[in-house]
Amino acid sequence: MFRWDLDKTYLRSEFSTFTQLLKSAFEKAEDKRAVPGAPALLRALRRERGALGRICIVSGSPTQMRTVLEKRLQLDGVEYDEFVLKPNLENMLRGRFRAVREQVGYKLPALLRSRAQQPKEVEETLFGDDAEMDAFIYSLYGDVLAGRVGDRELDQVLSKVRAYPDARKATLAAAAVARVGHDVVRRILIHLDQRSPTARFAKYGPRVVPIYNYFQGALVLFADGTLSGGAVLGTALEMIASGEYTLDALANSLQDLLRRGRLALAEGARLAFEIERADIEMDARMAAALPPRSEIAAAFAARVRALALGALPPVLADGHARIDYQALLASDALKGH
Repeated sequence: MFRWDLDKTYLRSEFSTFTQLLKSAFEKAEDKRAVPGAPALLRALRRERGALGRICIVSGSPTQMRTVLEKRLQLDGVEYDEFVLKPNLENMLRGRFRAVREQVGYKLPALLRSRAQQPKEVEETLFGDDAEMDAFIYSLYGDVLAGRVGDRELDQVLSKVRAYPDARKATLAAAAVARVGHDVVRRILIHLDQRSPTARFAKYGPRVVPIYNYFQGALVLFADGTLSGGAVLGTALEMIASGEYTLDALANSLQDLLRRGRLALAEGARLAFEIERADIEMDARMAAALPPRSEIAAAFAARVRALALGALPPVLADGHARIDYQALLASDALKGH
């Protein structure tokens, strides 16, 4: 399963002020813009995982925006299996104004209810951003499913975030049904829309990978064995075609993951090999305007070689840190999320 947030994860959304929030609410589908590379990555997940992959969107956007958001995804050629939006109008009519902005009491039960419908062995990759609390919520979700966080600790966390009593009750009920007793959340990718320091996410362990762009996201999934080199190439080409990224910038992104121990040199070399031999469909006009595959592969291979003789940190092994969620909430560690 691949779970996505929308605002600042898939869509470029600005709502730090009331004016920006109103503008976003009244935008047409054609006015909304996806983060470069996100549509290509989602299409690749659908294409390469096929019937084995399920794409689920759980967003804090209000339910009244469903038609516009569905049309935007359709325009981008993105297919999905589940689409959950937040009942903000209902919350306001009931005087639950705190729930409009509070995310844990909304997203966590939504994720758990969705998970309860899936086989216990299904693994998940989750995509979020650093604008709210996605790394916290997704990690908590994974630990609830695995059994590392029990009902008592979960209820204490919900109390600290001031979730409403019915939301607490619904979350505990959903957790009881969804809990599988082993790790199924394999990877959490956090798009750094706010450019938060990557070190801020170290407390969540190696399962959480902060990324500056979706080329890096594709690279992580390539290393995980989820996507092919051709899918990484398709994401890179879409980002270059957007005019916001150059081949050199993407090569820098590759090196950044290597330097952070999020990608092994061997994986970087294998990527260059697969890219040169990848067979992807592309509009002829677009193909003429973009660098050839051999040039892209050579650029990436050169960046890998440049670091091969240097002192790189060891690649972070998969694992799950013991996270003190209540301590995180009591500190300022979540500020800006």
